[in-house]
Amino acid sequence: MPFLRTAPPPPAAFEAHLGNLALTVLVGVTGVGKSTALTALSGERYRVLPDRRRVTDAVMILPHAPQGVADREERFRLTAEYRDRHPGGMAHALGSLVGDTRHWGQRPVFDGLRGLDEVQYAAREYPEWRFVALGAPDAVRVRRLLGRADSFDRVRTGAAGHTLRAGLDTLEGIDDVFTAAERDGLAALTDEGFTAADVLAKVKIVVSERRHYDPAAAEAFLRTLPPRRALLLDTVAQDAAQVGQAVRAWA
Repeated sequence: MPFLRTAPPPPAAFEAHLGNLALTVLVGVTGVGKSTALTALSGERYRVLPDRRRVTDAVMILPHAPQGVADREERFRLTAEYRDRHPGGMAHALGSLVGDTRHWGQRPVFDGLRGLDEVQYAAREYPEWRFVALGAPDAVRVRRLLGRADSFDRVRTGAAGHTLRAGLDTLEGIDDVFTAAERDGLAALTDEGFTAADVLAKVKIVVSERRHYDPAAAEAFLRTLPPRRALLLDTVAQDAAQVGQAVRAWA
């Protein structure tokens, strides 16, 4: 990654561990609207660090799979193994990187952390870090994933020969995330032109993330921090312009 490296050797005079800088960190799972907040923070005051995917690849994935991994489920497995070895997961990986402050400055932005363990670790170990948490209901996140056509949002569904509604019922962990009525609504998304395979794939991403990261627990913890350290926003109650304005005013 440009202007970033793993330690050792110790930082040079123009370098610092990211854990010692005053990072602004976005918190939230896929589809909550982090891109809007990131746009609001970008500019002359802040430099945006390589995102979570790139840090994940460099620190957690490539050392074990040099060819890379595209499937989200496999990536979740490898990142879970990293968390088992290093409490804090992504927060540990990010804070341990050494950055060139001539490029990144003293207040870079990172997208982003997820779940209670990462956020607690970051808040405890890196007292200069500040957090912008964004939330949205899981059904809204599915719709946003369907609309953004990101090639990264791929999983193997293994649902050939099943109807969409039946396929939803077979997803591991679905009962912990979507009620039967909500699954009916998700199955009805095909009436809006989305394919059954695409709906099932996006729902699987949301359910898989919820198995590994609990957004509600992370937000509850962040509410215990002083307001100067944590800003929490509902990206359904507030539109993109309002989210951007709130982030700029707080930052």
